[in-house]
Amino acid sequence: MQEELSQFQKLHVWDLVDLPSGVQPIGTRWVFKCKTDDHHVVVKNKAKGFYQQEGLDYKEVYAPFARLEAIRLFLAYASYVGFKVHQLYVKSAILYGKVHEEVYVTQPPSFEDPHNINKVYKLDKALYGLHQAPRAWYETLSKHLLSNGFDHGQIDSTLFIRKVGGDILLVQVYVDDIIFGSSNEEMCREFEQVMKSKFEMSNMGELSFFLGLQVSQREDGIYLHQTKYVQDILSKYKMNDSSTYGTPIPVNHGLHSDKDGKDVDCKLYRGMIGSLMYLTASRPDIMFAIFLCSRFQSQPKESHMIAVKRIFRYLKGKPRLGLWYSKQQSFDFKAYTDSDYGGCNLDRKSTSGGCQFLGDRLFSWQCKKQSTVSVSTCEAEYIAAASGCSQILWIQQQLRDYSLNFTGTPLFIDNNATMSIINNPVKHSKTKHIEIRHHFIRDCAEKHLIELVKVHTDDNFADLFTKAFDRTLFEHLVNLIGMFNT
Repeated sequence: MQEELSQFQKLHVWDLVDLPSGVQPIGTRWVFKCKTDDHHVVVKNKAKGFYQQEGLDYKEVYAPFARLEAIRLFLAYASYVGFKVHQLYVKSAILYGKVHEEVYVTQPPSFEDPHNINKVYKLDKALYGLHQAPRAWYETLSKHLLSNGFDHGQIDSTLFIRKVGGDILLVQVYVDDIIFGSSNEEMCREFEQVMKSKFEMSNMGELSFFLGLQVSQREDGIYLHQTKYVQDILSKYKMNDSSTYGTPIPVNHGLHSDKDGKDVDCKLYRGMIGSLMYLTASRPDIMFAIFLCSRFQSQPKESHMIAVKRIFRYLKGKPRLGLWYSKQQSFDFKAYTDSDYGGCNLDRKSTSGGCQFLGDRLFSWQCKKQSTVSVSTCEAEYIAAASGCSQILWIQQQLRDYSLNFTGTPLFIDNNATMSIINNPVKHSKTKHIEIRHHFIRDCAEKHLIELVKVHTDDNFADLFTKAFDRTLFEHLVNLIGMFNT
């Protein structure tokens, strides 16, 4: 606690002043949190403010943060170029952010000034718990990097790029955790000095643990997994001694609302679903099963809990399954889309699935129930293709930040009728009821932003995100998308 307050003084976070008339100070309290890495405990002590009023104590609070999708893209590019990814940690990052509003806080409990007991602190810098704190920190960091020759990404504002000749330095920011890599190691050392010139930093060395993801950097590629997290949630929900399954969900699962079924603890069920959702950061193999079980969070029944526990039992059998990004593969951008037909037993809506690759490196995937009821398999596939097309356009823009241009991206579809509708500019009776927003895929095809490619159903990787499979076919698809168990 004393170390934290010493840091406040060092960075001139606040000044002890008299409370102006008519002003309500924000209360403070001590919050203690144990943050664990893949080797175990690191303790952080934070002071947190609360009871803020919008418009008075803060205005804008949005702060950009890196998506896990962007992290996987970063690692996929690093594996292709062949550079090592390093990690920096900014000590007390939030305290560097400048507060623009007048904010007063009470003296922290047990550390009041005995000679000025009625005074309060006026904040000059952000404090943990303030709504605007992450935004203030990002503005400070962004200004520092931009003034030192960096550009931020056009789509991802947490990605900073610096180019010198034929070399490139990439920096990805997630609040106070920073990962970076370069085709020239000298640029990495220069970046460290740029950061240390303004902030107090901890050099974490080569990236091995980031946002719960375990990263193994090898000579022939990068292996991304969440083995520690799997073990943690198995222990949390007492599933360590359970039997194992070969698939996360049976083919004929028959999951429905089950109104006459026995009720289960809603809080427990939602907690299990939430824990599994974060695991999909590196485990696309369980995406569809979790997506299916999450539909019943409002009124979970015993049959739904059995389905969720089966996912845990599958994880127990394959805790180290992860994504492999090989150094030797090409870096061509390609995408797959697929859909089931009326697969939801609650409202008969279809499920769209999609996945995107750079070479054979899977870095993005989607599984989402469609917003309308489709009247044919063709319509369901068409809506899924339109959704996949929008994802392609977004990724194409992201890749431009890496100096990569991928127009004419192959979009693999296994439905001939869908391809005919996309290539046919005439609106006829079979398509006039489809919402206009889905038809933009035709425009993209005409402009050659995408290239439609017919693929056999058995080779459509997006199938994994739309339906359940038997063990043989499931394991075949898991291997095809580049998941390995080391």
